[in-house]
Amino acid sequence: MIDFFSILDGSLLPDLLRYHEESPMIFSSGLFFVLFLLFLPIYGLLGLSKRTTTLRIIYVVCFSLFFYYKSSGFYVLLLMLATTSDFLIAQALSNTPKDSPNRKKWVALSMVINLGILSYFKYFNFLLDLVVQAFASIGGLMGMETVSTMHWEPWDIFLPVGISFYTFQTMSYIIDVYRGDIKPLRRWIDYLFYVSFFPQLVAGPIVRAKDFIPQIHRRPWVTRGEFGRGLFLILLGLFKKAVISDYISLNFVDRIFDAPTLYSGLENLMAVYGYALQIYCDFSGYSDMAIGIALFLGFRFNKNFDVPYTSTNITEFWHRWHISLSTWLKDYLYIPLGGNRKGRIRTYINLIITMLLGGLWHGAALRFILWGGMHGIALALHKGWSTLFYPKDRPHLKRNPIGKTIGGILTFHFVCFAWIFFRADSIETVNQVLTQITDNFHPEIILEFISGYHWVLLLMVIGYVLHYLPFSQRRAAERALTRAPFWVQTLLLVALIFLVFQMKSADVQPFIYFQF
Repeated sequence: MIDFFSILDGSLLPDLLRYHEESPMIFSSGLFFVLFLLFLPIYGLLGLSKRTTTLRIIYVVCFSLFFYYKSSGFYVLLLMLATTSDFLIAQALSNTPKDSPNRKKWVALSMVINLGILSYFKYFNFLLDLVVQAFASIGGLMGMETVSTMHWEPWDIFLPVGISFYTFQTMSYIIDVYRGDIKPLRRWIDYLFYVSFFPQLVAGPIVRAKDFIPQIHRRPWVTRGEFGRGLFLILLGLFKKAVISDYISLNFVDRIFDAPTLYSGLENLMAVYGYALQIYCDFSGYSDMAIGIALFLGFRFNKNFDVPYTSTNITEFWHRWHISLSTWLKDYLYIPLGGNRKGRIRTYINLIITMLLGGLWHGAALRFILWGGMHGIALALHKGWSTLFYPKDRPHLKRNPIGKTIGGILTFHFVCFAWIFFRADSIETVNQVLTQITDNFHPEIILEFISGYHWVLLLMVIGYVLHYLPFSQRRAAERALTRAPFWVQTLLLVALIFLVFQMKSADVQPFIYFQF
């Protein structure tokens, strides 16, 4: 626990200000809530007048950089380097005539810098391993024993938190400036504010410059309804992450995936369902808190998750899951590849390529590529099915309720199957999980399983019930919280924080998407 008397006499302050790799600061930590509560009053005062806008921007930037430092240490300097290079490139783009070939060169320079940094930290070991394996294979074919037995030790490269998110954000900014969709910011501090804004910095959502930049200089005014919605999102996100996701992860899912062969097929199958809920509650919980915290500060973000497991087909799933990434891939990869403008076959190929690269974005491993490839093939198959049986020129052909129900069940289980590749630490683990489910299911232990994991199963039931609640009921709960007196809202927050502390483990559980 935090000793507040030590904070007051200053003895704990140096330790609080220092980065701790084993316990990065996250939204669900007590330290963040304390610092955020201290941050808010000064932010509110600086937002009272337009004359203090620059001071407010500098204040938020300093807090955001400190937040990132507490998450990734001195790699905050890497963030500032990427920000500064793209700010200068955007200025150069704006000063270059539209018909000049140099404009493409500036964009290429930005891509080289951003993708070069990302490739080193995220893909260097993966790519070098592929090269070594290729040389070893060639050496074996040519009878060169020295080459065929080549071996190397992976470099110890720290992956800065959120590097994929802010890299995609800065890349989209440069591309939008090049296309003429936005005008570049003239002040470096404004651009640093956009890239480093702490609510969405380390795990998204990926915020587009055209949506965010117009809000920077507005007075951060928040209505009562927006305050209630922000509080509702923070409470919901905290419950999903710190209660549901963390508990089922530590007490069930991690145990199964660490050693699948020690457990029955029934336990392995339930772990797959558990992970589907865990990753949803973890990531959507972070997004909810990020959107809610940003709303407290007067910034409006788009929705990043829209109950994705209620989808009736795989295309709908990707319209509801990690919306900021799926729309980014569509606008900056799928459409530039040709989208659906170059015939059916090319459309299917573009979908598969987009999802393969989307899988690679999540991690430098074969299992992520396979995960992306499976979703790409599924999207292509659904596109072909829809074109064949539900053409746009025959809108009267609607899917019936039974078909939607079957489609929903198939979609959910396909997504769960693909999650096995996403969660397992190797292809061998994938094989072990699938083998246990198909060959060693043992349904006779179900009562023993329920007895042994009753709290885990209860939280899984709560999580899925909340997910499948009708929108009207979720909206009614949000309105009720908004209308409640301030003391009731405070009591709910305190009660949830108490519940989190009762259920949390000794170690901080980082958000799953911190690794991406």
